[in-house]
Amino acid sequence: MSQTRYTAIPLSALLLFLGSTPVLAEPPPAVFGEIVDGATHKPIAGAWVVSAGEVTRTDSAGHFALSKKGATIGAHATGYARQQFPANSDTRQLALAPFHVRGLYLSHSGVGSMLLRNEVLDTAAKAELTAIVVDVKGDRGFISYPTHTAMAIQIGANHNVTMPDPAAFLADLHKRHLYAIARIVVFKDNPLARSHPDLAVENAQGSLFVDREGLAWTDPFNHTVWEYNINLAVETAALGFDEIQFDYVRCPDQKGVQFSKTNTEANRIETIVGFLSEAHKRLLPYNVSLSSDNFGYECWNTGDIGIGQCLADIGPVVDYMSPMLYPSSFQFGIPGLRHPLDDPYRIVFASLQKAKEHTGFAAAIFRPWLQAFNDYAFDRRKFGRVQIEQQIKGAQDAGASGWLLWDPRNQYSAADLAAIGRTLGWVAK
Repeated sequence: MSQTRYTAIPLSALLLFLGSTPVLAEPPPAVFGEIVDGATHKPIAGAWVVSAGEVTRTDSAGHFALSKKGATIGAHATGYARQQFPANSDTRQLALAPFHVRGLYLSHSGVGSMLLRNEVLDTAAKAELTAIVVDVKGDRGFISYPTHTAMAIQIGANHNVTMPDPAAFLADLHKRHLYAIARIVVFKDNPLARSHPDLAVENAQGSLFVDREGLAWTDPFNHTVWEYNINLAVETAALGFDEIQFDYVRCPDQKGVQFSKTNTEANRIETIVGFLSEAHKRLLPYNVSLSSDNFGYECWNTGDIGIGQCLADIGPVVDYMSPMLYPSSFQFGIPGLRHPLDDPYRIVFASLQKAKEHTGFAAAIFRPWLQAFNDYAFDRRKFGRVQIEQQIKGAQDAGASGWLLWDPRNQYSAADLAAIGRTLGWVAK
């Protein structure tokens, strides 16, 4: 009986013989769909989508796909309100509502005063505003809510709690249909710098640097400082805030300071962008937006003006940029306008136009801070309805996605803002 012999055929030869190539089937996505504008139903490119902790962005056609499926699908995009959708929904077209922020600032001490807090919230209601910015970590480094962050507890940053029940506060804001923005002052941090001098900025003599207010700063190049602030931001996002806003996310604006790396423009820009990029990555699973506050003069410059902020580099790693366009802070004026108080409209409008020109970004990424406090730099004039209206109109005409009013005293006129709203169209006449 003869024995049949089998010759092994290389896989490549077999595929050539069959005239085909191997196709490895990928598992189908667990979640997929399209993000569209709720008003126009046009696709939104670059929207962030998250489910079960997995994050992706929509493509140019607004499409997304995720390999994990949680109970909900979260989505947000610049110029739109964030939204949560049930993951088992039959529809695969998910709509985000266009959203313009009209906001007021509530300070660390203001949120702890029932009188000031209620006045600000009543003003927001009467003037049909949409947002509140509240200090979570204020200018002096103190945290307003009962944080569990170990570093904050160790340095005593939790010794001045003014918002003992953040869940109840946020529930109240959301019941009022107010968008809640958590302001976190980053590198200006007196408690951390004084408790850990190894994390602090030094002056030219190698001693602890303090600014004009006598407050110490932490080193923007130190990743322990990064981790502390990002941990606070993540904790704040988990509480239910809609957006995290970083202020003083820069180097001190004084010469002669020393960091743990050489003080060059390239190094400064790299570390500020690096911090914001890492923070954004850590915050995305919470479906919150991220914004940064920026010097107003940054709109007129392509460099970092010595502080590490360059709008063209920051824009890709945040959802919003908020240049502080207070006319009183433009002490050198702008081209063709050497006395900024004479034309608040032009300060805001021209600055935003210049920012768009320098960066190439769409107007929606810009959401300026506007001046609601009296002048301190020129003639001490009162900033009332006329000046505030001019600034808001400048922001609107430039196409910004909203605006925020800053008054450290938290004193705003509901009557003036409602009247401005009727003139500029967000309050019915």
